[in-house]
Amino acid sequence: MKVKPVFLVILVFAVTAAAAYFIYPGWFNARYQFQPWRLGLDLIGGSHLIYEADLSQVRTTDRDSVLAGLRDVIERRVNLFGVSEPQVYLAESGGTARLIVELAGIKDIQGAISQIGLTPLLYFAEVELEDKAGQQSAKFNRTNLTGRYIKGAQLTFEQLTRQPEISLEFDKEGAKIFEEITGRNVGQPLAVFLDEQLIQMPTVQEKISGGQARITGKFSIREAREVVERFNAGALPAPIKLVSQQTIGAALGSDSLKRTIWAGFWGTIAIVIFMMIYYRKLGVVSSIALLIYIILTMAVFKLLGITMTLAGIAGFVLSIGMAIDANILIFERVKEEIKQGLSQTTALADGFRRAWPSIRDSNITTIITALVLYYFTTSFVKGFALALLIGVVMSMFSAIAVTKSLLKLFVIEQPSER
Repeated sequence: MKVKPVFLVILVFAVTAAAAYFIYPGWFNARYQFQPWRLGLDLIGGSHLIYEADLSQVRTTDRDSVLAGLRDVIERRVNLFGVSEPQVYLAESGGTARLIVELAGIKDIQGAISQIGLTPLLYFAEVELEDKAGQQSAKFNRTNLTGRYIKGAQLTFEQLTRQPEISLEFDKEGAKIFEEITGRNVGQPLAVFLDEQLIQMPTVQEKISGGQARITGKFSIREAREVVERFNAGALPAPIKLVSQQTIGAALGSDSLKRTIWAGFWGTIAIVIFMMIYYRKLGVVSSIALLIYIILTMAVFKLLGITMTLAGIAGFVLSIGMAIDANILIFERVKEEIKQGLSQTTALADGFRRAWPSIRDSNITTIITALVLYYFTTSFVKGFALALLIGVVMSMFSAIAVTKSLLKLFVIEQPSER
């Protein structure tokens, strides 16, 4: 018996024991203030909001970037109000663009809706002055310079009157657009609209470079500070309207969670029974490795703060099957080597070496699939892909490190053959 496998097995068992305490949602977690499990909307309930975006004033070429900006801003806004792991994603149907917001476990849903709706809509408009029957009127032509280009905002005061003002700093792209707009409107008024209300219409004296602008108006200090806070959280590049609100009860989510956990439990039991019947003592070793794999993977999920949904749990359960699949490949190779008359130690080494290419290739293809699903899909599909990705990576570690070390220590002189 070598020292290295003994040490590795002891280390694995110690880490597994610590991980089991970490994932257990009982007194240990409460006493040592470990982070709780993050559960999705379909498990703990919450609210499902659907917003419709008004893109009538957005150029076709800017449509995708505006929608992406809407999603990012709303996600930042909701995060600022204490919503854990909000899910914000886009959906288009019949030419209508919608943003779907899922708020898991949120209690003050009306407060969250109010805060999302209060996100300021800022844009600049060029002005055409017209004289009709001796009366001057203004026509406003909206530009593509909106609040989505704002890098930062702060509350300032006019030096003489001490009236509150809002100082804006645009990002690199916004500064370029602002310079172009002011350059072609020298000597002309330029209108600033905030939440569809005309705030000011100053005359441009010269081309303005550097991306700095000021908004003045009849603000109170409190109003100006609120606007600044919202700009720093993100300004909407296009108006949105709440068209649907659905509340999902916690009882329904709890029932789904219980059913899913029991399904995973009985599935694991079925795998363990099969392995022990078919591979006997080798199956006992693989069953121990499988339980270690499950505990360690769940600990990784919780440690990384991943939001668990029904789809994510399904991805994890699928990875359990892949983890045992690697053991089957290894065991069959080891049995083949023993049939050829090799010693137990040599058969074990050769079996792992010959099984590794198949394990590697099958897992790499699954990892590629999971990455594609994660980066090119939305909502619950992402949760499924992430759980599957982590599960597959952990299963490779389990098959090579854990199973191999356990076999070196506990395998009998001649494994059973079927």
